[in-house]
Order: sequence, then structure tokens, then C-alpha cells
Amino acid sequence: MIGILLAAGFSRRFGISDKLLQALPDGNPIALASAKRLIEAIPLSIAVVRPENKALALLLQDAGLKVFFCSEQETEMADSLSAAIKFSASFSESSDGFVIALADMPYIDSKTAAAIASKLSEGASIVVPTYQGKRGHPVGFSAKFRADLESLHGDEGARSILKRYPEEVVFLECDDSGILADIDTPADLKL
Repeated sequence: MIGILLAAGFSRRFGISDKLLQALPDGNPIALASAKRLIEAIPLSIAVVRPENKALALLLQDAGLKVFFCSEQETEMADSLSAAIKFSASFSESSDGFVIALADMPYIDSKTAAAIASKLSEGASIVVPTYQGKRGHPVGFSAKFRADLESLHGDEGARSILKRYPEEVVFLECDDSGILADIDTPADLKL
């Protein structure tokens, strides 16, 4: 199993500072908190970062993630995800599937990511966590969706795969409100 942390966005709604390096109330940068929880659940995790974001890359590498730099043409969510899936082919663990997390969602419990990975290991094709009936992140995909993930482009991310294969989706109800909590603006830091 491979964890993929998408950290190549531009965070335009946040303002001029790099959102993923901003400190949470506990002092940890947003991306570091997200990375630690993902790697705790899935030891082999890849972070996708823009080439110019060296500080973020170093932070995530020091946390134990493999850092992959997407090209300038791969900065939309789906494009960076596609590039990361292609990169993951060099690791045998990718034959077990992928748990795809967003770097601006630092409150996801590591047990949730582990439960998603476990469902995939048990044979589920696509696993979407829910909290009180609402869909969240991270989302798990079995390796049979590698080609679909590799062919993604644009800003929709993997949502198009969920729409294309609704019969393959397993919803995993969890007691983790963090699966819904992303940070888009400075006000969201006060959650």
C-alpha cells in the first residue's frame, strides 16, 4: 500500500503566504501534521510538491515521506495525482493500492487512513470514508485503478473515477470529523 499526499496546489484562497507551511494551533505546520498522520498509517508515503517549494519538500522529506516533484504542467490536482501514481510504479507496494490524502487536511486520524488501507487489503476496490453520512478524505483505490488514476488531468482529481465506477465504491463510516475538515483560509486555522 502506498500513501499519496497531494501538496502541489497553489492555495490561492488562503492568500499570499504558503498555506501548507502555516502553523496550526499546536505549532505544527499544516502539511507536516497531515504527513505525520498519513505515514503513521502507511509507512511508504509519497508527497507531491511543486518544484519551487523547496521548504515544503524538505519538511516532508524529513518527516519520512518520499518527495516527488511534479512538473510545472502538473500542478492541477488531477495532474499531480496522475504523476504521483506513475512515480509510485517504482515501488512494489503500489501493487496493493493507494490511499490518497490532501496536505491541507491535517485533522484526519491516522486510524482512518489505516482502516481505508485495511479495507483495500481485504479486497475493496474504492474506499471512501464518511462521517455522519458525509463523504470525506482520504480515498483509497485498489491497484486495478492505476491506469484510470494515471490518465487523470485537470482540477477534478479522482472524483471522475468515483462517478465512473459507483458500484465499486465502499463507504466506510468512521468517527473522525477530520475527514471533512480542510484548511482553505486563515480563519480555518482556528478550528
